[in-house]
Amino acid sequence: MNISYNWLKEYLDFDLTPDELSAALTSIGLETGGIEEVQTIKGGLEGLVVGEVLTCVDHPNSDHLHVTTVNVGQAEALQIVCGAANVAAGQKVIVALVGTTLYSGDESFTIKKSKIRGEESFGMICAEDEIGIGTSHEGIIVLPADAVPGTLAKDYYNIKSEYILEVDITPNRVDATSHFGVARDLAAYLKQNVGKAELKKPIVSNFPENETDGAFSVRIENETACPRYSGVTIRGVKIQESPEWLKNRLSLIGLHPINNVVDITNYVLHELGHPLHAFDLNKLSGNEIIAKTLPSGTKFTTLDGVERELDEKDLVICDAKGAQCLGGVFGGLDSGVSDSTTDIFLECAYFNPTYVRKTARRHVLSTDSSFRFERGCDPNDTVEVLKRAASLIIELAGGKVAGTIQDVYPQKIENAVVELTYKKVNSLIGKEIDSNTVISILNSLEVEILEETVEDLKLSIPTYRVDVTRDVDVIEDILRIYGYNNIEFGESLNSNLSYQSATDTSYDLQTLISEQLTGSGFHEVLNNSLTKEAYYLLSESYPVANNVKVINPLSTDLSVLRQTLLFGGLENVAYNRNRKNADIRFYEFGNVYRFDEAKKNEENPTAQYSEATHLGLWVSGNTISNNWAHADEKVTVYHLKAYVENVLVRLGITLSNVTYVSFKNEIFSEALGITEKNKEIGILGIVSKKVLKQAEIDSEVFFAELNWTALMKSIRKNKITYAEISKFPEVKRDFALLVDKSVAFADIERVAKKNEKKLLKSVSLFDVYEGKNLPEGKKSYAVNFVLQDEEKTLNEKQIETVMKKIQTALEGELGAQLR
Repeated sequence: MNISYNWLKEYLDFDLTPDELSAALTSIGLETGGIEEVQTIKGGLEGLVVGEVLTCVDHPNSDHLHVTTVNVGQAEALQIVCGAANVAAGQKVIVALVGTTLYSGDESFTIKKSKIRGEESFGMICAEDEIGIGTSHEGIIVLPADAVPGTLAKDYYNIKSEYILEVDITPNRVDATSHFGVARDLAAYLKQNVGKAELKKPIVSNFPENETDGAFSVRIENETACPRYSGVTIRGVKIQESPEWLKNRLSLIGLHPINNVVDITNYVLHELGHPLHAFDLNKLSGNEIIAKTLPSGTKFTTLDGVERELDEKDLVICDAKGAQCLGGVFGGLDSGVSDSTTDIFLECAYFNPTYVRKTARRHVLSTDSSFRFERGCDPNDTVEVLKRAASLIIELAGGKVAGTIQDVYPQKIENAVVELTYKKVNSLIGKEIDSNTVISILNSLEVEILEETVEDLKLSIPTYRVDVTRDVDVIEDILRIYGYNNIEFGESLNSNLSYQSATDTSYDLQTLISEQLTGSGFHEVLNNSLTKEAYYLLSESYPVANNVKVINPLSTDLSVLRQTLLFGGLENVAYNRNRKNADIRFYEFGNVYRFDEAKKNEENPTAQYSEATHLGLWVSGNTISNNWAHADEKVTVYHLKAYVENVLVRLGITLSNVTYVSFKNEIFSEALGITEKNKEIGILGIVSKKVLKQAEIDSEVFFAELNWTALMKSIRKNKITYAEISKFPEVKRDFALLVDKSVAFADIERVAKKNEKKLLKSVSLFDVYEGKNLPEGKKSYAVNFVLQDEEKTLNEKQIETVMKKIQTALEGELGAQLR
């Protein structure tokens, strides 16, 4: 939010420089992101001085120019050639000295010593538009007789340097979204650190209080959405351009002036922090304003010319015909103030923050009003704000208040009451603060002390501090005004014992696996958990019914929470391939979400929703490219399987406990389900061509997704054990097995390990053959078995017994034959 340095000083007299002000605001929680010096008149009138025309004669070589001598407060008068018809001896004028730069819009020119038709000229006598203080070019500026030659023009016109502070307002500090709000907080700081600060409230005393007739009435139908609505009728206004001071104020903080009435509502918004809206009375039907909701589907056109469909929970401000304004968000096209407006109804209300926020999100609207209303404006200042705005309108637009202020406030919102103990103040702050100091700070923050004892206080919190509802909130306010830098470090250091939680372990292992994958040539990607519903519309593996939907999505591309990491990674693959990066290894740690209607539980509304962390791996292209020592080699699904198994081993998963089950679906043309001790932990496979076509990818992509949450549960009780390396040799034996094409190597490995658990250490596949000389529907596997006894050397008889046992099991369970 932009805060004007000079505007702020109207409410609080202080001597801080802009940099000191920035530091002070930052110290009390209103962090200032930057300071910009702004000139109200471009160039700041630098190089311009007051001059006195001593002589003025006609130019000998021109019928319209004059040769003058001008006293500019220097030792010698300057000769200046002037073409203005109204120049004359004895006048006080504004002179641009040699070297002065003058501006005209975006263009500029510099005054130089010159000869004009043979006569030397050492400056320029200026008109209003030439120096930026007006628009007239009918002649030079003629100043009053008491103007002193040599006076700097910027001093004569009282041109002050202006500074704009960019204050970053946190969501809880809606009370500081105005100049007066910032001044109020700064005053509390100055009272404690300087000793004196007098806060001046904007003037409302000139508001006419005795008017009785002609008011537009107000009615609230939805008191939840609109707890308070205030309004005043002003008739006979004249819509015109705002005065310069008002236009400058708004322009300096980044607003575009429109007309006097609209500008005043914007001015008061940034002055006091409470939004207003002006209706053209002649465009309203009936004699009543109604705050209510309308049926879903009702059409309404807003000020930007967009026709919108209202929701049944949108608060709208209506007349006898229908909606005229989206309450707290945006005005209607047909009721706004225009050049022909003569009578207005000025609104200042308190709208329910939740209603405003949801309406703004539904209609994708963000305005200065919604920004404040959805954070919670002060419900008890609407009348004062109205009086301020109405007084300015009467002053700048004329008109007369008709009737009294209409203020409908069914249930007054009272100040929050908080009980505070000095013991807790000192405990949380870490320093014992004198009770008088605490009370002084509370008074400076306009917190009323209802009851006071030696040990505690009972406090009444102003309604504009919507974020202060607990004792800890009050303590935070005390600390920021007291000063964080005033809390000294003690001589001792206190510490607490801590333990590593499951979350800490998961994070540490994510870092470990990230380093491993990065070392294997992978790059980490990070995708939005919000994604397109279109990805799931035709999916059986991830049904659309299981989507967790966003109620008010920003776009159709962000309408649901993802069920899988797959599609976000495919977008990354497509993006990189389109930019000539075809050899891809990506990984991502991310959360996936699922809705299950069958788990509905009245006592637990979140039972239908689940969230889990997954690890996704994507590989595509070549595993070796452009290497002089090795031919290009394409990546395969087996490379991906190796990466997955390396991850599992690194986590402490015993691969002998891992099994693979092959399957196909609309996502994968070939895939394996991965289980560990009969629990599903992931999948890996070849992404189907249909899915790749939708993603606009024209090469194979291999994808694996591990359920990280399940893996963390699986290894939670793992313990690291150590064993001596066997002193006895291992023995290797090979089988050439003829099996059905439907039999996978994983089946052979599973059967072998099931039937020999003690001596069989590993099973590996080193050749696969399919082709001629084999029966129809058969294939040949060459499998290596490693045997070892930890206690003695195996003899041939033992080896033959084990291998015969494995052979018999393979023949019986899988129909395998030795070749």
